[in-house]
Amino acid sequence: MDKNQRQVRLMRQSLFDQGFLDEQFIQLEELQDDANPNFVEEIATSYYQDSSRSLQTIELALEKTPHDFNKLDGYMHQFKGSSSSIGAKKVKAECQQFREYCKAGNGEGCMRTFQALKREHATLKKRLEAYFQMARQAGPIETACRPK
Repeated sequence: MDKNQRQVRLMRQSLFDQGFLDEQFIQLEELQDDANPNFVEEIATSYYQDSSRSLQTIELALEKTPHDFNKLDGYMHQFKGSSSSIGAKKVKAECQQFREYCKAGNGEGCMRTFQALKREHATLKKRLEAYFQMARQAGPIETACRPK
């Protein structure tokens, strides 16, 4: 393994160590093969395209008063599912907190948590983009292994 491949492995490991990703990301990696070597990156790109629209929908719903907590909870339930499908652990946790505030009818909590959710979403996007870019430069390596 050369220096670049080692850096890719360390960067990947840090995404798990810092709680950005969970086991679902590994499951996606296990589906990647020679026939589709960019599968995980394509899934992540698709997630970010779709999730950006979802975030806009939620933001618009939060601007309306009084808040329709059932509708907000439904939007967030869908967003949480999408986030879970790529292993976005911190994003998923913020989604869960938002849903709890919806169930409690706490608009202020929803607003606060939504801001945190957007930050986690943006941070993960930057980290994954850097990871995928470095992985492309390093060339193929085995990545579908359990983090330590």
